Amino acid sequence: MLVNISEITVKRRVRKDLGDLEALKDSLRRYGLLNPITLNSKYELIAGERRLEAAKAIGWTSINASIIDNASPAVQLEMEIEENNQRKIFTDAELLEGYRRLDRLNHPNIFVRIWNAIKTFFLRIRRKTHR
Repeated sequence: MLVNISEITVKRRVRKDLGDLEALKDSLRRYGLLNPITLNSKYELIAGERRLEAAKAIGWTSINASIIDNASPAVQLEMEIEENNQRKIFTDAELLEGYRRLDRLNHPNIFVRIWNAIKTFFLRIRRKTHR
């Protein structure tokens, strides 16, 4: 659900230090919001303060949010803690493998480029003959 940021209330939070938001702001600019923030039915923030603050900082006026109804204050606090506690950082090996795969996709070898060119050529011919 798209929510106006000005309607969101941020009450007392467990996390005191939001850390550096520059990388998150860059990610929002480049990819958009990958995971919505979480609000209760009064539009009070449950989870996603860093995402919300980064969105504000880059000038967004609205943000995607999941709305949780009928959760007690204790459950909302559990959700805030859980959302922040369950993140697992990539191991060095996982991160290295991910970047290797990304590099191969961005810079395919000569055989992959030739194959892709052949496929594109035949797709263009096919489209022209089906018009």
